[in-house]
Amino acid sequence: MAKTKASSKKQQKRGVDFKKIKRKLGRKLPPPKNATNTEIKSKAIIIPEQSVASDKMSLAVSKKGLTLKELLQRTSHRNAKVRKDALMGMKDLFLMYPEGLKLNTHEVIQKLCGRFGDEDKMVRETLYQLLKSVIFPTCNEDMPFIYLMMGYIFVAMANLAIEVRLMAFKFFDLIVQHYPAAFSLHGEKVLQNYADILRKNQFCLEDKGRLKNVLAGLLRCLSLLPSKKVEVDTFKKDLPKINCKEVPRRALHAYEPTRPTDYADVSVIISKLKDLFPVLVNCFQDLIPLIHSTPQLDAQTFDFLHNILQSINLIGRFFVYATDKGYSESYASMSDQGISSVLLKKFLGVFPFNAVHSEKDDDRYFSLNVVIAEIFLHLDEWIRPPAELLEKFLAFMEHALLEKIHGETRSGREKQMLTLVHFMPKLVAQVIGDWKSRLLQAFTKTFLDCKPESSVKLACLAAIEEMLFSRKGMWQPDGYDPEVVGPLITWIRELPVLLILLGDRHPSSSEAVLHLLLDLGRFASPGSFLAKEYDEVQKSLQEFYCTYEEGPDLDEYVLFLIIEHLHSIFRRGKIEIQDHLSFFVTLVTRFNVFPENIRSAIEEGTKFSNRETFKKLIGVVFSCLEQTGDASLVLFLLEREILKQILLKPPLDNACAMLRILVRLDSKPTRLSEQSIINLSNFIPGYLIDVVHCMGGFDAEPKEAHFRTLMDYIVPCFYMFESSRKLLNLVLNGMGSMIIESRINDIVSVLMLMHKDDKMNRIISSSRAEFDHVSQSIRSLKLEDSSLTVGERRRIQYALEQLKTVRSSLDQEMQRAKQDMLP
Repeated sequence: MAKTKASSKKQQKRGVDFKKIKRKLGRKLPPPKNATNTEIKSKAIIIPEQSVASDKMSLAVSKKGLTLKELLQRTSHRNAKVRKDALMGMKDLFLMYPEGLKLNTHEVIQKLCGRFGDEDKMVRETLYQLLKSVIFPTCNEDMPFIYLMMGYIFVAMANLAIEVRLMAFKFFDLIVQHYPAAFSLHGEKVLQNYADILRKNQFCLEDKGRLKNVLAGLLRCLSLLPSKKVEVDTFKKDLPKINCKEVPRRALHAYEPTRPTDYADVSVIISKLKDLFPVLVNCFQDLIPLIHSTPQLDAQTFDFLHNILQSINLIGRFFVYATDKGYSESYASMSDQGISSVLLKKFLGVFPFNAVHSEKDDDRYFSLNVVIAEIFLHLDEWIRPPAELLEKFLAFMEHALLEKIHGETRSGREKQMLTLVHFMPKLVAQVIGDWKSRLLQAFTKTFLDCKPESSVKLACLAAIEEMLFSRKGMWQPDGYDPEVVGPLITWIRELPVLLILLGDRHPSSSEAVLHLLLDLGRFASPGSFLAKEYDEVQKSLQEFYCTYEEGPDLDEYVLFLIIEHLHSIFRRGKIEIQDHLSFFVTLVTRFNVFPENIRSAIEEGTKFSNRETFKKLIGVVFSCLEQTGDASLVLFLLEREILKQILLKPPLDNACAMLRILVRLDSKPTRLSEQSIINLSNFIPGYLIDVVHCMGGFDAEPKEAHFRTLMDYIVPCFYMFESSRKLLNLVLNGMGSMIIESRINDIVSVLMLMHKDDKMNRIISSSRAEFDHVSQSIRSLKLEDSSLTVGERRRIQYALEQLKTVRSSLDQEMQRAKQDMLP
């Protein structure tokens, strides 16, 4: 056995020349070791597909590679950081692919609404910025998702966490900014929530910052409530009618119009405002002791107080509006049975605040006092303050009006001054005794001190008009109280000075002054001191009406208002007829029509032309002249001056206007003097040639716009030819004597226009000798002028052939006329 083992080991150690590999059936043999590998391998290149709409959004990803679907899912993640990142990713995605938001608006809004009440502050703030900067500016107003959002907002407003509730009001304010209908649709519940949040949180100084958004949103909502429109209630008396398209008169001064909103049940809104009003008053009252104990009125405290007062003011204005509309609940809300007037009087008892600190503090206290004054003046029908409080209030009004508000003083008070000035007519009508005179003097100082172009000056003009001419104003046919005479005279004498300072640089203000002057002239009783003062200021107005400068284009409305003003004075016998007619001639001859080139004006349109205004002006002048007196008398007074101006060869538009005035006042046969006929015959030939030349001649088939405009300038001459055959003959002879090569085409064009008009063709048939004179002059030029070129001779020959055709037509017209005369 031992020998056998030894022999086997020796056999294992021997070398093996070829190793035999056992193969299993069905297996593929491996390739030889020296075989060449011919297989080609490559990596795939993936290119993102560029499709549209939803296909594109399925591929669109945020900066972190997440699709919209994935981001929407992550907004509900349990981790606050993941939720915040998802909202930020949506912002990036929608900024890169805004179309995706438009296609998925409702899905996005529905998912985001659930975050209104998110417990994490950063998530809420991120959502707010997403809605503010991306979602709301992109989406159009859509009622369905407003209802959806408001449902989640109301849930958040009832959240136990105060921070969540406060943020819910901030979300709601953002919604109202973009979709005001959110308040009108849910006004009852919204006002209830505002009242609850303000009632349940007793304020202290550190609370103001947290409640800033609440009051800002409330103020925005209350500003959407309808309020009484502020108007100047003036007497309506008929003015002389002017036959032109008058520009509508614009309001001199008014508050910015509030946006009226429709509510399903106004009584419910009134009820909720009734509950909210004392809550706001109590909030204000709670802060008064703390304010007096602080060293200065900081910006945050001021904003808080100002918003509360503005909210109270808007509610009061709505109650006045609702009462005027017949809602008895509104009156009850402001009466002792509703909101306690004692409470409101207590609220007004802190008025006015005393400014004892820096100038900035003084401005802040002044603003608060102005709002309190506005509340007092809006609700004075329900508030009957004691004499001491009323005295305090009137003293503040006097002090505020006496303060200078221009130059080096604070310009920030201008808006507050507008409020005070607006209420002056109402206040002056109510006070009695010494206070009326004191307030009028303070108002007069404000009127004189503010800048001519300022909005305060414009407000003062409106207040003066209301104080003089409203139904409760100071104007009385039988005279004025002695205490108002002094301010009244000052106002009247200031108007011409103000008008000259304004000039034509501030049309709205100039218009207001002219309107007030016009009413003064209409209402001043003959022989009264007001009429005497009014007559005196006319001398001061001369500088304004007679100033002429090249370049400035007077506002159309101001221009017509000036004419109306002067014509009303003339009808009262305060202007001599010669002066009045001279004014119209000056207006027509000196009006600068642009562009002067008629053809370019037609081709470029009327965008940069004032020709339409000039046409309206001529219509107004016609109307005034017809009201001046008998046409023959007016023509007799105007004839010499108009012919004098015509012979100075003014621009074509002005010359045409003066010819139209003569035609309007003349008759058939003409009433013009022999000298006027001769003067016109010297002017009209050159005028007609210049008109045709400016229009580029007369073609056989001219463009409609060119032909219509051309006839506007030529028709007045045709009317004159019809009224005076002598004038026609003189004009034709004048054209014959003006024949030179450069004028032949224009002269022939004038004659062709006469021939084209049926009536003129019949008229010139009796002037064939004069017509032949024109033809003979052209023929003589062709024969006698040896310097003419071949082309010029051909043009002359063509003109002669045209005249020959016209001459044949005149002969036929004459034959028809003779046949018509036969029995």
